Amino acid sequence: MSADYRRCAELIRAADGLLITAGAGIGVDSGLPDFRGPQGFWGAYPALGRARIAFEQIANPAAFKARPRLAWGFYGHRLNLYRRTVPHAGFAILREIGESLPRGAFVFTSNVDGHFEKAGFAAERIAECHGSIHFLQCLDGCHQGIWPADDFQPALDEEQCLLTSEFPLCPRCHGIARPNILMFGDWGWLAERSDAQEARLHAWRRQVDRLLVIEVGAGTNIPTARLMGERMNGPLIRINPTQAQVADDKNVAVAAGALAALRSIAASLV
Repeated sequence: MSADYRRCAELIRAADGLLITAGAGIGVDSGLPDFRGPQGFWGAYPALGRARIAFEQIANPAAFKARPRLAWGFYGHRLNLYRRTVPHAGFAILREIGESLPRGAFVFTSNVDGHFEKAGFAAERIAECHGSIHFLQCLDGCHQGIWPADDFQPALDEEQCLLTSEFPLCPRCHGIARPNILMFGDWGWLAERSDAQEARLHAWRRQVDRLLVIEVGAGTNIPTARLMGERMNGPLIRINPTQAQVADDKNVAVAAGALAALRSIAASLV
């Protein structure tokens, strides 16, 4: 066992509450695509690659206005993918670590896939700072409602990245609905659900005396989750195969993928 993993075990045993901060990298071991760089994105969505449409252009409310079948082709594919993908065993390891501490765990994630709840974390202990693909809102903003996407079952032409079934519709104006996700260039995102989650996070934080942050797969390109953990001023375990640097020696840098690192941490606690 390496000294880094022994130090992780010491930090866990000294904590009374665990904040898990997570970015897209945590999902790679579940088989989710890595969108880093245009080639990674276009490899996952070749139709968008052929059209030279970047992630920032399709993950944008303007795309739902200009090319709604293409925009929902992209997000419909992601919704189906997230629904059928099983979160890897590292999620269960994090849940078990949290359950071993007096104040439990809270999750703060920039991911929109809903996989922490799918892996058994309580919904009231999850903050999704960029929203969730499993919820919808009106594209035209006719009202402030947010509702579950459970009834929407997108059918797709995956070769063309197009929605072939009916659009999800706003229950009030019957116009097209969009995901309740913060996109690029997005002034219409309804943040009420995410704001309430974050308020619960800060209420929980006030009850924790000896906080530990475990950050998993949170990079610097979209640094929201990374910055949240750093602002907490407690010890930090940073798990990242390529961006694991930490500011000082009270923290631990683990340069590994999520699942391998979490399995090694679990072994260090036995």
